Amino acid sequence: MTAPTGGRAGRAGPAAAGWHPGPGKDRGAVTAEFAVALPAVLLLLAFLLAGSAAGIMQFRLEEAARAGARALARGESTGLVDDVVRRLAGQGATAVVAEDGEWVTVTASARVPGPLGTIIPWTLSATASARGETPQAAAAQVHPLGHGVSFPGLREARADGLDALDRTWGWHGVAA
Repeated sequence: MTAPTGGRAGRAGPAAAGWHPGPGKDRGAVTAEFAVALPAVLLLLAFLLAGSAAGIMQFRLEEAARAGARALARGESTGLVDDVVRRLAGQGATAVVAEDGEWVTVTASARVPGPLGTIIPWTLSATASARGETPQAAAAQVHPLGHGVSFPGLREARADGLDALDRTWGWHGVAA
């Protein structure tokens, strides 16, 4: 009998020595790997859920700020604006109101809900502005060319250049 090429003659292979590949030595390896990987997978899932909760809360805050700005622009009280923001964004939401001339701004803010929101101090906010619809806001409208004169005052005073504006912009017959 001849020896196999590249090997030693007379040496028995693994099957002849009684070694058989199989589940005997690897028994429980998958369970151990799963036990090591499971906490990492659960932590990743928890962060994904917290991120989803933050995204949903951000959408709610944006809608609440828009609705609050619309209500304030209509002339509603700041107490009603707070109620609108809390109704749309949740009881933990707060509203901050600011007025700048004819523009009103509402900023709604709240903490991220859920267990990770209490562990990580995550505060979200959204801001919306609207032009006032009250008579005071209408009187504060600024001339489109930036002169700072309201239209009623411009029409009543028949200021210089009004006829040119009428010809340029076609404002004939527009009631002041």
